[in-house]
Parts: sequence; C-alpha cells; structure tokens
Amino acid sequence: MTSGTNDLSSLVQEFIDSDRKIIVVTGGVLSGIGKGVVSSSLGVILRGLNRRVTALKIDPYLNVDAGTMSPFEHGEVFVLDDGGECDLDLGNYERFLSVSLTKDSNLSTGKIYQSVIEKERRGDYLGKTVQVVPHVSDAIQEWVLKVAGTPVSQFCTQTSPEPEAADTDAPEICIVELGGTLGDIESMPFVEALRQLQEQVGYKNMCFVHVSLVPVMGEPTEQKTKPTQHSVKQMRELGLTPDFIMCRGKEELKEYARKKISLMTSVREEAIVSVHDVSNLYHVPLMLLEQKMLSMLVQRLRIQPFVKRRHSFSDDDDIHESCDEVVQQSEVIKNWRELAKSVDEPEGECVIAIVGKYCDQGDAYLSVAKALLHSAIATKQKLRIEWIEASLLSPDKEPESESSPEEVEETWKRLRNCDGIVVPGGFGSRGIEGKMTAIEYARTSKTPFLGICLGMQAAVIEYARNVLGRERAHSAEFVQELKKDQEDVVIFMPEGDREIMGGTMRLGARETVLKKGSLAYEVYGGGDGNIMERHRHRYEVNPAVVPDLETSGLLFVGRNTDGSGERMEVIELDSKAEHPYFIAAQFHPEFTSRPEKPSPLFLGLLKASKRKHESKE
Repeated sequence: MTSGTNDLSSLVQEFIDSDRKIIVVTGGVLSGIGKGVVSSSLGVILRGLNRRVTALKIDPYLNVDAGTMSPFEHGEVFVLDDGGECDLDLGNYERFLSVSLTKDSNLSTGKIYQSVIEKERRGDYLGKTVQVVPHVSDAIQEWVLKVAGTPVSQFCTQTSPEPEAADTDAPEICIVELGGTLGDIESMPFVEALRQLQEQVGYKNMCFVHVSLVPVMGEPTEQKTKPTQHSVKQMRELGLTPDFIMCRGKEELKEYARKKISLMTSVREEAIVSVHDVSNLYHVPLMLLEQKMLSMLVQRLRIQPFVKRRHSFSDDDDIHESCDEVVQQSEVIKNWRELAKSVDEPEGECVIAIVGKYCDQGDAYLSVAKALLHSAIATKQKLRIEWIEASLLSPDKEPESESSPEEVEETWKRLRNCDGIVVPGGFGSRGIEGKMTAIEYARTSKTPFLGICLGMQAAVIEYARNVLGRERAHSAEFVQELKKDQEDVVIFMPEGDREIMGGTMRLGARETVLKKGSLAYEVYGGGDGNIMERHRHRYEVNPAVVPDLETSGLLFVGRNTDGSGERMEVIELDSKAEHPYFIAAQFHPEFTSRPEKPSPLFLGLLKASKRKHESKE
C-alpha cells in the first residue's frame, strides 16, 4: 500500500455492496446551533424504521481527544466503554440512539494527522510527498467508512458485565456530524474529504443535512433568511450541496420564509425543515416526523424496501405512508412520545443542588444534568437544578475567594432549600473545601446525597476529618505532606503516569462487585451484585484507611479487584445512621444513564428527594 488508495477503494466497494448510507450534518452561521441534537434526532427516527444506526463526530481541533481540555472551554469530557475521552455530543448520540459507541466514533484533526504521520514514519507512502490531498483526505474517508461499517453494541445495562447483544451486524446508516461552522479554516480538510467521499460512494448513498439559523427581527417580527442564504452559498463554494436545510429559530418557520429560502438556495420547499424551540428536546424527533423528514430521507437515500425503484418526488406520499405504517408500530417511537409527554406533565417538583466548580459553564456537567432529568421523568417530577458554586460555601478556606457575606448567605439559603445534593467529579483544589462542607451538611441534615468520582473522595475525606477526628486528612492530589496511611486518605494510583496527561487515567467500563444487603446492591436491583460502570480518575481511596472508616460507620460496599490491588468503588453510611440516601461512587454513573433506563444511583437519589420534598408539604 502506498497512499492508502487501495485500502480506500476496497472500503468504498464494501460500503456500496452492503448498501450502507451516510448522512452528514453540517452547521452554518454560528457554532452551538444544534447540530448534535439534530444528528441524534435523525438517529431516533431511523431507529423507528428499524434501522441499525451508528454515529461519528468530527472535531476539527488539533487535540488528539478531549481528555486534556478544560471544562470551562469545551464542556464535559464524555467517557465511553472502551475508555475513549470524547466530545459531549457522543453522549447525546448514545442517549438518543441507545448504543455504546467506541473511541473511533470521535475523529479530530489531531487523530487524523497522528495517523498519517505514523504511516509516513513507517514508510507506508514509499517516499511520496505526503500532502493534505490525497493523503489526509484519503485517511479521513477511510476512517468514516470504517466507523460506518463497525458493529456497535446496544446499550450495556449497568447490571451486566457483558455488553448487551454486542451487535455482529454492521450498521445500516452512519450519521456524521461535522463540528464547528462551515468555512472554519481548520475544517477544510474534512470538507474536502466529505466532498470526495460522496463522489466515491455515489449520490444515492450519501446526503447532506445543513443546520442554519433563521433569526427573528423587528416589530412586528419578521424571520430573516439572509444568514441561511449566505451559509448555503458558502457551503456550495466548498463543493457541498445541501439536500435538507434545518432552520433553527425561536418560532416555527413561516411559509414565506420557507419559500424565500427555497428560491435562493435551490432546495425544494419540503426539504426545508423547521427546527424551532420546543418545551423539551425529546419533541425534536417527533417534530421531524411530523414534517415527513423520515420519508424524505428514505427517498433521497433509496432505503430498501420502501423505495424499490427510482422514485421521483411526486411519489413522496406513497413512501411516507409506507414509512409511517412502520413508525406507528415502532416501540421506539411509542416510548419516545411517552417520554416527551411525561416531561411536560410532571406530578410534582424536586430541587437538586449540583455543587461544583464549573457552574458558570453548564455543559461541564451536562451528563449529570441529563441523568438527573432521566430519573426525574421516571419519578414523574419536574426537575429544577440549583447550581451551587462550591467555593462560596466555605470562603474562609478558599485562598483567592472574593465573595461577599451576602453572596455566601444567599448560597447557603439556596442549598438548604434543595431536596437533594449532588457533588460531581472534577480536578483541581479550588472549591474542594466547599464540596466537603456541602457533604457534611448533607450527612448531618439527612439530605439525600450522591457523590461522583471526586465527590466520593471528598466524602471520604470529610468523614475522616469530622468523624474519625483526623483533622489533616486530605487527598494527595492537593496536599503533599501527609502522614502515610493516616492522613493520606486519597492517594495516586500506583500504575498512574505523572508525566503524560492524555489517556493515562483509569478509563472506561470496569466491573464493581456490590456487597449483598447494602443500599447500593438494592438500588441496582440485586442479582449477583456485579455491575459495569465507566471510570475517569487518577486518584483513589487509600485501602489502608478503609478498616478504620468502616469501623466508624462509613461502609465500602462496592469494590473492584483488577490485578493492581483492591479498588474502593462505592460508599454508603451504616444503616444505624438512619440516613435516607447517602451514596457515593468512584465511577461516573451519569455516562450510562439513558432516557429509557435511568442510572440506578440517580434514580435512587430522585426517589429519596421526592420523599423529602413531599414531607415538607
């Protein structure tokens, strides 16, 4: 193999022979326009057609993955079963498609250049001058085709150590989201590669969905189409032609705006779809169905058996009827309708505090918020999240705190009004004392509490200080001079790497064995007590301090033995404490929560919080 052309040709031929399809979602005008939600929603309606769907997110940044990026800048890092540290959109795909994706489902400029340079160093190009075209563009096409043909497992339940039906059948449709905004200089190689890929696989096997903005201006209001016109013009200049235009806006797209966009972009009116604001995101797939998006995709991509010959657009009604017949019987769509309805019609309200350090960047805790929402839906409650800045709970212990007494008092007032408290994961010392203060409050006031990753470590430190009486107890992550096996209650993992940051944490799905009879065991539904959850951490509870903590009433009811020593995975209070719900986990249960199947730990928290809320009424 020289430039990879032979490998690409075989992948293209296999793709065509397998009758697979690719849907590319691009965005214009501005970033954060909703490409991820559109991509995920397209996946839902295709699932309603009984298609096997996978997804690929392309991020044009130079980082190899999202693992070393700040939550302030990029939002949360989503972790996959295989340990991939990915863009948060992968979380949307998994939650909507109900699949477990792999690290290859997130492609960055860093990954593709790393791959090409490794080939060049091995001599795979046989002395050729390595260029963006064809070498980088070919590598991108190969990556897309490989992901499109790689089987993905259906969502793995938390109580099974093996993936649920690790699908041996390749996906039938791959949804590719191109991150950023069309025209960004860093995305140019990907745009060119996607243009070439459509030429390779054929028009009927690949289509483009462009998400654009239709703002509302003036009084009386008028929907302005010029941003979308210019966005599509730029898209065409780059060699891509949109088959569908998704128009984002506050209000439903007016008929005059649809006609104007159609006239100026040469995209037929029916293919210009309104994606306006709705009461909850679960309405978006249903909104697309109402506008016949599914039948239009089926027609455009010649999806069998609904299109048996070369239909013209005049045959759309027949296709829509045949698709609609399948969709109306689909359990996926029936459940989705119930899901959307239940969000809009709760029976009560619960207020949950998220105590963290990234509260100004809501996406930093996106999966936590989604997991809370899933459990709130399951318990028929309207969720209200109180974002609590941890450093405001103990300003006297924060060296750089500039908070006023009024801010501190207001923050504590908000915390005390909450029905439950979550302390999520994070890195760095800022806010750690405030988190421990919040945990102490939850423990002593008997407020339902869930700690995640650093939240569990903080709970262990707080207990060691305030119950065991070890006032200097802390984590080796934040304090170096600690008395061995007495004060260092959280330590660096023996196999960890202190020099290389990217990809060196304990990552991905790991097994935890729960103690029978514990609250955590009951929450997870009993059985053999073996669960699989995803991890992302460098530090762990010191096993040497566990016996003293358990003797004093902090029980380590979830453990893992993975060949490098016993890991402490789940803690809870002794039943003698009579606390309604006090659980913390080293793993990240939010990453495996799904709308149809909430995370057991979050569901337990919301049930306990509901009881607390009802007791106040």
